[in-house]
Amino acid sequence: MFITFEGIDGCGKSTQARMLAQTLREAGHDVVLTREPGGSPGAEEIRELLLRGDPDRWSAETEILLFTAARRDHLERVIAPALAAGRVVVCDRFADSTRVYQGLSRGDLRGLVDQLHALMIGREPDLTFIIDMDPETALARARERGGGEARFEDFGADLQRRMRAGFLALAREFSGRCRVLDGSRAPQEVAREAAALALAALPAAEAGR
Repeated sequence: MFITFEGIDGCGKSTQARMLAQTLREAGHDVVLTREPGGSPGAEEIRELLLRGDPDRWSAETEILLFTAARRDHLERVIAPALAAGRVVVCDRFADSTRVYQGLSRGDLRGLVDQLHALMIGREPDLTFIIDMDPETALARARERGGGEARFEDFGADLQRRMRAGFLALAREFSGRCRVLDGSRAPQEVAREAAALALAALPAAEAGR
């Protein structure tokens, strides 16, 4: 089963991905915890290009190509082999982030994002958790954390607001796999809800293999 966490910067995706991976391991599942951009050696090199430097370093179109290249390498080397081996993959961000960041928030490029995704990736998660949070609170958390995504955080609160709307729109568009979690709660509360939903979905996913 392929599980992803999505949401604006600072909403707690990485924390929740780690907590879910640990809960699933304790329940007896073989889990791969990974992230995007990155997750494989080549993709991690591209991550450094994307997340650091001036906010205007790359155009939105160039970013789409770089994210797609990183995702393809990650898919080939980590995600697809793990899923083929029957493991659970928990990923901090995937294609939905590109749909929102480059496809919606930095220009009307969603069509291009989807074309490249269909051509080069061709895989959607089985279950996606979208952590929803007030953009100003999330941005303050992200800046305090200093986690290396400074280039996107420097776009400011207005972009965060548009991204939040974009993620909620994706939740409606892909309602079959997306679950929106209230990220304003304590992390343990969010984690309990995510774990309950994931554990309920896993038997059905395993039965279908």
